Amino acid sequence: MIHSQAAKLFPVNFTDNPQLFGFDTTERLVAVEFSEPDGVEIYQRHTDGSTTMRRENFSPFFWSADEGERLSGSLPLNHLVKSPDWPAHLEARSRQKGRVTFALSDPVQQFLTQSGHTLFKGMEAEELNRLQLDIETATTEGFDFSSAERDAITAIALSDSSGWEDIFLVEEGSEDSERDALEWVTALIRNRDPDVIEGHNIFKFDLPYLVTRAKKRKVRLLWGRGGEPLSTRSSRLQIAEKTIQYPKAVIRGRHIVDTWILAQYHDVSARELESFGLKSVARHFGVAEKDRVLLKGEEIQNARRQDPEAFRTYALQDVRETRALAALLSRSYFLQAQIFPYGYQDVILRGNATKIDALFLREYLRRSHALPLPPEPRPFEGGLTAIFATGLISDVWHCDVTSLYPSVMLTFGFTPESDSLGVFSGMLQDLRAFRIRAKTDLRAATTVAERNRLDALQSTFKILINSFYGYLGFAQGHFADFDAAESITAKGREILGQMVDWLNGQGARVIEIDTDGIYFCPPENSPIAVLEEGLAAVLPDGIEVEFDRHYPAMFSYKAKNYALLGDDGSVILKGAALKSRGMEPFLRSYLGDLLRLLLEGRGGDANLLRDELAVSIQDRTIPIAALAKTETLQDSLASYQKKIGASSRNRSAAFELALKSGRDHQAGDQIRHYITGTKKKVTAYENARLLSDWKADARDENVAYYIGKLDDLAKKFSEFLPDPAGQGDLFSG
Repeated sequence: MIHSQAAKLFPVNFTDNPQLFGFDTTERLVAVEFSEPDGVEIYQRHTDGSTTMRRENFSPFFWSADEGERLSGSLPLNHLVKSPDWPAHLEARSRQKGRVTFALSDPVQQFLTQSGHTLFKGMEAEELNRLQLDIETATTEGFDFSSAERDAITAIALSDSSGWEDIFLVEEGSEDSERDALEWVTALIRNRDPDVIEGHNIFKFDLPYLVTRAKKRKVRLLWGRGGEPLSTRSSRLQIAEKTIQYPKAVIRGRHIVDTWILAQYHDVSARELESFGLKSVARHFGVAEKDRVLLKGEEIQNARRQDPEAFRTYALQDVRETRALAALLSRSYFLQAQIFPYGYQDVILRGNATKIDALFLREYLRRSHALPLPPEPRPFEGGLTAIFATGLISDVWHCDVTSLYPSVMLTFGFTPESDSLGVFSGMLQDLRAFRIRAKTDLRAATTVAERNRLDALQSTFKILINSFYGYLGFAQGHFADFDAAESITAKGREILGQMVDWLNGQGARVIEIDTDGIYFCPPENSPIAVLEEGLAAVLPDGIEVEFDRHYPAMFSYKAKNYALLGDDGSVILKGAALKSRGMEPFLRSYLGDLLRLLLEGRGGDANLLRDELAVSIQDRTIPIAALAKTETLQDSLASYQKKIGASSRNRSAAFELALKSGRDHQAGDQIRHYITGTKKKVTAYENARLLSDWKADARDENVAYYIGKLDDLAKKFSEFLPDPAGQGDLFSG
């Protein structure tokens, strides 16, 4: 029996569902680690806060088409091969060359799949012992950013979920002090025994930096629960269309959570973050401290020397904001760890379709049933996107079909043909029922804690529900079904087309369709509730429509690129054309201000906005940082030169500057640069200078170049501005 808050809020027969939560009900497991050659170490946190470890044996296994224990059913992988230990398992797999087999490469996933255990059952997120870590580092003169090979740590700040915090300030130039700091953080981690270590960009910066400095100072980072060293290995992570290369860190018996990664996951659907930097993300989510000390990169080192109290506060505020962000953004993954047969860290880093596949594998193994092979992938037409109007439009509503694709799957029976046990539709029905109940209870919640918990629950199950459609088109999914996926998108396009036709027939003006939602202007004197009821009446049973948001104004630029003015005055930007992080800061700021003017009906001030910015560029009063670009060296300098020699890539300003500097730049270093010269059209890599070489008393930025970039951007939106003669109507809707 699961005695968690979820069990109190939802039907017991759902939370005890073995298909979703695993069939073993052992509570309060906080970590599972492989113990060679034939076991696992299971860490359990007790209600008094103590943690114990026990060892269990397990038999590694893989699926085969023609060898081992016979499974029920006629699907291709109809045998299970078990081994007494991991070396024997690897040996058995090595003999399978040329045969049809499938194996889980991670022994921890194998054990959790086989045993039915999952982490954190019977626990609330607040019960996890979470520790936050942030480091500050020196920067050698002439460089824009720190390098672990050459620059020392200047401070290590720690906090944890109890509210405790501390900081170690390293004495400048002292190797002994840096060594003491590394030993200090190791001792505190061992003493405070966190389940989770959190940081912002901790994988790509803090942990590899600490590892490098520890090697230089001959300190072992023995952070594991049994005194094992922190280890790293190269890995990569796919977030939407972006692939992130990073050093994956592992701490035995503990998990690592990177709020920089969590912010990017959040932004895949929200598309609302201007930056993934800690300060920006904290401000966006409302967790930045009111008296936040803000120091630019070049100011941090000076503050350490000249204002150590401000430096100390700055570093501690970093860990406090990380703690608040992690509490907010990780709650859904905490709940997912109660469901999927993965460690908490892997629950965060694994893709949704991979996690759905893991549920199927666990259930089919539990029922000793054969598995299908993944189908041959093929392309198919996706969701409906269309734009019908551009420009500035007033009184806009958004409506969408609640969980469009899951609703289509359940209503019309589009499920994987190979799912002999009917697991797909059963899980989907339960998940939808669970989310509906969570949303209902959320509306009735009376405390902040209760609302946070319920919102995390409904959000988690929304993610999982929507992932079931994506799974059907997942090339590595054993139960993927491209025919079913194609039928679902076709039915989705049909339903949205039906909605558009009905809205147009009522006199509404449809602006844009984006996969499962429609932006439109309602007809005059037509109550929204009446429209909502009328549209619901013409849709098939099981397809529910919701009119969820009103916007006083919308700027429609092109498909999937638009700006919205909220009823509360907030501005939401969607699409790379309106919020490209590749723009220089002054252009991003200008575009944001321009769109706000348009949305607020002040488009007539657009020329003044442009002119004031142009004057600041012309008079060289604009901060140089607003003109500078920051680029990360994704390759080594040697590799870049080799590719240039082979004509396999174009020259890059950042790489050319790194080469000319004569400094020891490495892959991962960031280069901040600006453009010099006098002509509007210049070759960037021939006219770029390092920002660190800029002189305030001899400003040499290319005024014509930057004003030209401003004018090019302004020109793209000039057609949407009101008629300067005052003849045009600002709003087209």
